[in-house]
Amino acid sequence: LLQLLNYGILSHCKKSLQLTFLNLLLTLDSFQEPYTMSKGSQLEGFCMDLLSEVAKKVGFKYKVKLVKDSSYGRQDESGNWNGMIGEVLRGEADLAIAPLTLTAAREKVVGMTKPFMQTGISILLRKDISEGAGFFDFLTPFAPETWIGILIAYIGTAASIFIAARLSPSEWSEAQSERNRFSFLYSLWYTAGALTLQGAGPHPKALSGRVICSCWWLFSVVLLACYFSNLSSFKTPESSHLTVKGFEDLANQETIQYGCLAGSSTLAFFKNSNNPVYRRIYEHMERAQSFVSSMDEGVNRAKEGNFAFIGESVSLDLAVARHCELVRVHEVIGMRGYSIAAPLGSPIIKNLSVAILQLSEAGELAYLRSKWWASSCIADKAKPAAVQPHSLKGMFLVLALGLGLGTLVAVLELTFKSRRKAAEQQKSCCTVLTEELSLRLKNRGANKPQENADKEKA
Repeated sequence: LLQLLNYGILSHCKKSLQLTFLNLLLTLDSFQEPYTMSKGSQLEGFCMDLLSEVAKKVGFKYKVKLVKDSSYGRQDESGNWNGMIGEVLRGEADLAIAPLTLTAAREKVVGMTKPFMQTGISILLRKDISEGAGFFDFLTPFAPETWIGILIAYIGTAASIFIAARLSPSEWSEAQSERNRFSFLYSLWYTAGALTLQGAGPHPKALSGRVICSCWWLFSVVLLACYFSNLSSFKTPESSHLTVKGFEDLANQETIQYGCLAGSSTLAFFKNSNNPVYRRIYEHMERAQSFVSSMDEGVNRAKEGNFAFIGESVSLDLAVARHCELVRVHEVIGMRGYSIAAPLGSPIIKNLSVAILQLSEAGELAYLRSKWWASSCIADKAKPAAVQPHSLKGMFLVLALGLGLGTLVAVLELTFKSRRKAAEQQKSCCTVLTEELSLRLKNRGANKPQENADKEKA
């Protein structure tokens, strides 16, 4: 917390709460985003925007300057408080607004408002350390929509081969006496064999079936080329994988070091905890002396790899937004809030708490959070994006045209045969075509003549 920005407001509030002018005190030797940053002679940041909105709600003006000892406020061995809390206690400041953690010790000596931001303790890691190989990582090269499109294309192609094989006289000349080799199950098997580049026989003899199969083969080659290209891009060396999803995973491994800010409330949380996992984490940090002296040092060590930095979740979120190679684990423990401090019993506390709640209910606090914690990462360069359906829309279109063309050719082949047969039998072409379609598209009895002939030969 000593690296974050702190504020205090000087001069005294009127007990009637008709506030006119307050002096605001800014602390720390250097600013750190996003709480407060120097922009020329002006200050900007989350805390400045929050102060401006609260001042409008409550009705006061303010002036900003540095706190003397650049500290949030800690009680020494003699019981005296330094920093912002000390100045509020001594009457040197009316308010202190900062990422000031609401604790029991502070609540005893000063008044604190409702929290304007919730935070907790979490873990910051480099992405290749935090991500473990999943069971279905082989599906990552394609987006879910692409896989659905491939499944539809597969079933549609098999159905088209099945229909073309039944309609085409070149594939099935005599529907009453011959057996059709391309049942629907065999068409599914044939299509799957082509998709895996293994092949399956027998192959279609008719022109219509060959048109459909040629389009499917072309589609399969392009699809597999895209898949293996993306799979190699997604794949990372297995030695760099270490699954760390929370504090228990961190405590149970010895591969990477971990630490937190020396003398921070985060360290105090682990030190005072009775949870055996948190105690093990504290004992490991004490034994290895893996503490860092500043937030920046912890972030830099995490970026270098083989180190997990434990800290305030909101601060870690900012690091993730600024450094694309970092990630924060989802688990957050020791939830706490940031509050505004005022002298104990000050009548302004109630008004400030109401103003904060109003800002929260109106979505203003969420807006300020998204404004100042906005990510600067344009894209994740660690991994390529999964192939979307629109990336293969050309091949899907070619396949669809091929399926339609093949089915049309099969119908034309059957029509030509029906015309010849109609001329021989002196019937109308439509009558013969209808009879052929009815005979070929019947599901039952299509193979019985062939089965009976086989029995007679036996």
